[in-house]
Amino acid sequence: MGAFADATEAYQTPRLIKLGPNLYGVTFTLMKMIPARFILSRAVRNGELGPDTVIAETTSGTFGLALAMQGVQLRRQVILVSDPVIDARLYRRLSDLGAQVERVPASSAQIVGGYQAARLARLAEIKTEHESVFCPEQYSNPDNPRSYSQVAELLMETFGQVDCVVGPVGSGGSMCGTVSYLRSVLPECRAVGVDTHASVLFGHADGPRELRGLGMSLMPANLDHSVFDSVHWCQAWVAHRATRQLHQQHALFMGPTSGAAYMVARQEAQANPQALTVVMLPDEGYRYQDTVYDDQWLATQGYVDEQLPEGPVLVDRPEQVVGAWTAYAWARRSYAEVMMLGDNLVGKR
Repeated sequence: MGAFADATEAYQTPRLIKLGPNLYGVTFTLMKMIPARFILSRAVRNGELGPDTVIAETTSGTFGLALAMQGVQLRRQVILVSDPVIDARLYRRLSDLGAQVERVPASSAQIVGGYQAARLARLAEIKTEHESVFCPEQYSNPDNPRSYSQVAELLMETFGQVDCVVGPVGSGGSMCGTVSYLRSVLPECRAVGVDTHASVLFGHADGPRELRGLGMSLMPANLDHSVFDSVHWCQAWVAHRATRQLHQQHALFMGPTSGAAYMVARQEAQANPQALTVVMLPDEGYRYQDTVYDDQWLATQGYVDEQLPEGPVLVDRPEQVVGAWTAYAWARRSYAEVMMLGDNLVGKR
């Protein structure tokens, strides 16, 4: 019986799918299960997650789903603080798993830091309302990037040589963790991050974002900017169109963060035909059946007739927005090194 994985363990191992002569997809059903299992398992071993301890976290996406699934396995109460616009399919699934989902008020969008700041404030209140609470803190817990050593090991065992890793950036865990471990053996391995406009992660001013799953209003402590060789930003319609291409051309049914990463990785692989490129594809597309995979919805958004750009516009400064897809040579520098203009940081504007 020991040879069989439990329901959540089975979600950890990605499928490696060939997408081109020198391009492979690291394809997950639910990538956030990796840090969720790792963080909670360590908390149980360390005595931080006792039998009556409540698991509480701020999340608007799949990390919350992974925690809810683990809550079932561990028999722990799970409280998730999320946005008022949380996907309805995800909300129903979380509720069916027994998680308590709290949504911050819509008016929170107007405060500094937006929904993310409001969610963190509510999480702090929850800590005072229960005798024992454990917060995984995916944005700052070093066990998040640390957990991705298993992905790096799988890539090394499978390919031996990995020249470039492309992936979407949110908490910083998957890209920073995977690439850091790879570079302990392959120091020249390149890292290409994928973000969206109006996200603070790589120097844009915070603003409204159409693309779900990409972009942040607050800077996560786990994001090590010096990992990245280059960064790409794309608009929502670009990610949506690329997501549909990934499905139509490779039968991979993924979400729009995966589509955006695939688009960037395809361009990267074509530009470097002698290098082996892998792209992180975080989760499947079931939450987006009524949006990205619905032609009528796309038409109402004005996306149907748009054609994907052939490549990104290379910009001189990260904060420049020129067209639907831009790229910047970050060159493994810190945020301060890149963004400093005289005595002022772009993020302070």
